[in-house]
Formats: sequence, C-alpha cells, structure tokens
Amino acid sequence: MTRAFTADHRRLTALRLEAQRIARPEGDPAAVVGHLLALQAQDYPGALWSVGLRCARPDRAAVERELEEGDLVRSWPLRGTLHLIDRRDLGWLLQLTAERIERSVAARHRALGLDERDIARAAAIVDERLDGARLGRRDLLGALADGGIPTDGQRGAHLLGALARRRRIVLCSSTRWARWADRIGPTEPVSREDALDALALRYFTGHGPATARDLAWWSGLPLGEIRPAIERVRERLETMTVDGVEYLHRPGLVGAVQGAYALPGFDEYVLGYGDRRAPLAGAPLERVVPGGNGMFLPTIVIDGEIVATWRRSPPGSGRVVLDTPGPVPRRRAPAVRAALRRWGRFTGQVVEAEV
Repeated sequence: MTRAFTADHRRLTALRLEAQRIARPEGDPAAVVGHLLALQAQDYPGALWSVGLRCARPDRAAVERELEEGDLVRSWPLRGTLHLIDRRDLGWLLQLTAERIERSVAARHRALGLDERDIARAAAIVDERLDGARLGRRDLLGALADGGIPTDGQRGAHLLGALARRRRIVLCSSTRWARWADRIGPTEPVSREDALDALALRYFTGHGPATARDLAWWSGLPLGEIRPAIERVRERLETMTVDGVEYLHRPGLVGAVQGAYALPGFDEYVLGYGDRRAPLAGAPLERVVPGGNGMFLPTIVIDGEIVATWRRSPPGSGRVVLDTPGPVPRRRAPAVRAALRRWGRFTGQVVEAEV
C-alpha cells in the first residue's frame, strides 16, 4: 500500500465501497442496479460481474435472466455510453439527457449522411420487425438494409443508438433487441426539476461520497443544472470535506470495512467519478487505462486502493495473472485469491491465480 494513499483517501474510498455495495453485498440484480441507478455496460461480461459482485448471492444466470425477461435493460442514457439500467428508470433519465446527447452526435450524423428521414424510416422498420419479437444486432441491421437504409461503416451503430434514445428499441441481452413498447411500455412524463432531483439523490446515495463535478461528469449534464438540484436534496444527504472540497453521500455510512476485491474493467468504482485520484492513490490513470485508449482494465482493490490490474492468461481461461508495480503484501494474498475465486464461481471458472 502506497504512502500517497492518505487517511482522507482511505475514509473516502471506504465509504464508496460500502455505498456501492462492494464491501457489503446486498440484494438481487435488479436491486443492485436500481441502487446505483446505472452501471456502465459496453463490456457485457464485465457488466454482469459488476452486478454480481454486489449481490448477496452472485449468480450470473440470475443477472442474465433479469436482463432478458425482468426489469434490467441496456441503453445509452449517460454520456452516449452503454449502461445497464432498470427499465422503470430509463424513460425519465433519457428525458433528461437524450437531447444533449443528440446535439453531441449531430456532426457525426452529418458526416455519415444520417438525417431525420433515415431515422424515421428505421423506426418504422424496427416497429414492424420487432413487433412482439426479439432480433440480434446482425438481423436488425439486415432488416434496415433490406428496407433501403445503408448500415455500412458506423451508420448502423449510430442508427441503433438514435432509435434507443428516441424510445423505439432497447437491448435485452448481449446483442438482442426488443421494441420499447414491448419491453418498457408507456412512461409517465416527469418535470425536469423532479428528474434532476431524483438524479442527484440517487447518484449520491449509490456512489457517494462524490462531488457536484463528479455527478456532472457522470450524467453529462451541466453544473448549472446539477448544483441547484443538489441544493434541493441536500437535507436528505450528509457531507464531508477532503482537501477543501465538499463530498455528498447518503446518511448512515460507516466505512469501517477492509477487504480485497476483484473488479471488472469499466466498474463504477472507477468509472463512476470524474475525479479518480483517490483509489489510484497517486498512480497515473494510465495504470488502469494503458495508453489512454479508453479501455479500462479489471482491477484488484485492497482496502479501497487499486493495487493491481488482472487478466486471464491465456484469454478465456481460468488462469489469472496480476500486473502490479510491486508485490501484493503477503498477508493480503489469501484475500486476493479469495476475491478471484468468487469471480471464478460467478463465471463457472476454476481459478488459478498467481498472487
């Protein structure tokens, strides 16, 4: 453990581990996702483990059932990035964020030659082809191409994203799509102020301690909207100050939790904040995002500090190798191996860990 990992960092990360249900797993898959509001989910196997590791009884099949037939879906409600979310939260969250995301991709749509007529035609095709049915990505894009809408290059991905933001389709597995009307149904409109208040309260409850800037980054919304929402819900939260910066969190957190955890890449413990310095304890972000390529590696966390990344070698096997700047403390090695075995049970792998 590094000297840069100060007492304030330990307090901050201990509270986050508890708030995110990493240190204190609780509930079933739907309850976990609802608690966090949304979990980044472009890496499908990693997203399943992000949910599973927080459950009282980690079970991959249970997470996938909830996604295929239950309350969980995948869509792009935050920052134009794929997330897992409870279907009952997707409507009001898109109401907050979709217009801003649309503006951010407008130039790319123009470069791809995508316009409103293409999107409207695509919506009509998917309404017909997905009526009471599910289709994989390839078949859905094939249906669009058969209908005269080119899907080559990135056009297909951007078309699907636009249809998802406009509440026409939703992902209900790794690749299978359903109609919004079939999977989610009608949603009641919510005032923007009420939606912002819900966003702030839910984020700080599931992710806090965090800052206003963390929430602005996570949601993709401007601080000019985030700060008034925080003031409206402040009395339902507690605060702490680190280095002169205010952090908000739900009441009742204890944080006196120690342990080792094997997290997947893109987990909310790292991705859930604009400022990731606390768990990195002075290490550069490149330690978990080599080359700054946007690909976040799986991490080993001990008492809140990221001490290593881990990988399967060879890929797909149960043999796990840690990449560390130094050896894991000998007394913590059994806990690290136990954390990796927990992941192995979730994935059906017999784990051989070099720790």
